[in-house]
Amino acid sequence: MRLALEVNGRTHEVDAAPGATLLHVLREQIGLTGTKEGCVEGECGACTVLIDGRPIDSCLYAAHAAAGRSVLTIEGVGGDGLSRLQEAMVVSGGVQCGFCTPGIVMTLTALLEDNPAPDETEVASALAGNICRCTGYSQILDAVAATIEEGQ
Repeated sequence: MRLALEVNGRTHEVDAAPGATLLHVLREQIGLTGTKEGCVEGECGACTVLIDGRPIDSCLYAAHAAAGRSVLTIEGVGGDGLSRLQEAMVVSGGVQCGFCTPGIVMTLTALLEDNPAPDETEVASALAGNICRCTGYSQILDAVAATIEEGQ
């Protein structure tokens, strides 16, 4: 079935099977491989993208359900460069192996858009659906704190 998706501000026309996931279409048909495939069960957060500004697990989300909505992937977050959050993640050491980083950045981008100054509990709560095995999360929390401080 033909499908038009708005991804990172651009319209993409693809042929997608009725049961195709948004993750599959993004990676395999549009070529945006920054969104990672982890558990394929909606548990790890590696596949997180924003649909109309809200984080979703694209491994569980039907591609056809995204028609008429705005999809933002990690490739679209910083425009031509890195966002303040992405820069802070690099500086703080919040990026180690990097596999979880796109999903974490997407989750935190949505959080900071809704709440420009979340406290540590709110950040931890937002990250509950994102698994990171390398950082222990403290460097990620440091990056959020630096982003908040920089934005003020």
